Amino acid sequence: MKNYLLIALAAGVLASPTQNVQQIPIPEKSEMENDYPAQESYIDQLYGPLVSTPDSWQHRRQLVASGVQNFKEEEQFIESFPFSDGQWLTQNIQKMHLNQQKSHRNAAHSGYLKYRSQVKFPNNDETSDISNDPSHFGGIITFGGFDHFDCFNPQYYKKPIDIAIVGAPFDTGTSYRPGARFGPEAIRSAARRLGGGVTPVRGNGPQSKLGQVDPYDRRTHNLSIVDCGDVPMTPFDNRIALNQLYRGQRAIHNHSVSAGAKSVPHPKIITMGGDHTITLMALRSAYEKYGKLAVLHFDSHIDTWDPKVLGGGITDYMSLNHGTFLHYAAENGYLEQGHCFHLGLRAPYIRPSYDKKHDSACGFETISARDLDRLGMHHIVTKIKESVKDMPVYISVDIDVLDPANAPGTGTMEIGGWTGRELLSVLDGLEGINLVGGDVVEVSPPFDTNSEITSLAATAVIDSLLGLMVVEEM
Repeated sequence: MKNYLLIALAAGVLASPTQNVQQIPIPEKSEMENDYPAQESYIDQLYGPLVSTPDSWQHRRQLVASGVQNFKEEEQFIESFPFSDGQWLTQNIQKMHLNQQKSHRNAAHSGYLKYRSQVKFPNNDETSDISNDPSHFGGIITFGGFDHFDCFNPQYYKKPIDIAIVGAPFDTGTSYRPGARFGPEAIRSAARRLGGGVTPVRGNGPQSKLGQVDPYDRRTHNLSIVDCGDVPMTPFDNRIALNQLYRGQRAIHNHSVSAGAKSVPHPKIITMGGDHTITLMALRSAYEKYGKLAVLHFDSHIDTWDPKVLGGGITDYMSLNHGTFLHYAAENGYLEQGHCFHLGLRAPYIRPSYDKKHDSACGFETISARDLDRLGMHHIVTKIKESVKDMPVYISVDIDVLDPANAPGTGTMEIGGWTGRELLSVLDGLEGINLVGGDVVEVSPPFDTNSEITSLAATAVIDSLLGLMVVEEM
């Protein structure tokens, strides 16, 4: 037997004031506990079978039957009603009805329940939507949601790779703040929102083909783009670590390319550092496949320091570091000297007269950070493109080319750098060059802000490099 008055009051089913009110029988407590059904809650209504199951309903009935949930207070409240006074009961029910009508919460909730969409859950063993559907917060994190592939296993060399993204977790070549070994992980995390139809606006005008490029949508191109993960690099010996990276880069370059790749016969690699020392191994492997490279070096420092000036004067072991790697690249013949550029330079020299002369001997021309204000973006990109022509180009971006306001999470900050917009405008202005490889280095997450703006900036740089590589094949 049901406690009808209690149910009516709880559910808001109120009697009309014009109806005759009769005394309603109140059942015994034991009878109520045995017969009273479990009530549907707001959570039940909103989430349905996700939370409301036969087991949960049985549990509620057991709670009522065992006395854990009871209606003693409600019974006392109802028993206090003067049931013989029908006018009193009618007035109070009418008053309760008006109060409920005035309740904003109840009205809003009732409206929501009336118009909410019904959720239909799949079969409990259905997994197709969680095994194949890309998500910002599910699965293994890769750059932009690209497929992960074991690029280093020789038995998979026949698998075509047109563009590979690979991490180089290494920071024991730094001279100031470490932490760049965590760069690849942070950059991938910042790239969660890329893909799935979400792509930044590219190009410097309506005439640019970059605006038509979406590297994350295979329907817009026929290229195989993968994330190879990170090359395992020991933190205990730089010589072994850099050799590991070289062999990893070489393994990727040994893959074939797909029919969609028309510009070059070998995979193009974008490397996520890691400190800037890692670029030497990337240049070595690219040089072995493409020959001498025109290097566009975006950095606040020259990084062509003579090892005797930086590091090597202390110990031969540290002769190769993040400030001398371009010296070795020039010495080993990897560079197309006279067609290489420093861009965004502004850091002080160690030995000014000697450093400038040595840098020139390495084959670099300098475009300083302030030259962007003096010459303008179009002048700079035109000068570069006229110099490199159709040579194989390698772009290396030290994130400290940006001003510390735009990229604080880096090893050696220098004030007066470019903004993110300026850097991306210069990169996009290079549309049409023969870009065969690139990297983003010196992202040090321990020194980044809570908003991770440095990692986000690095993500945008890689996105621009991808755009330059994909647009070549269009």
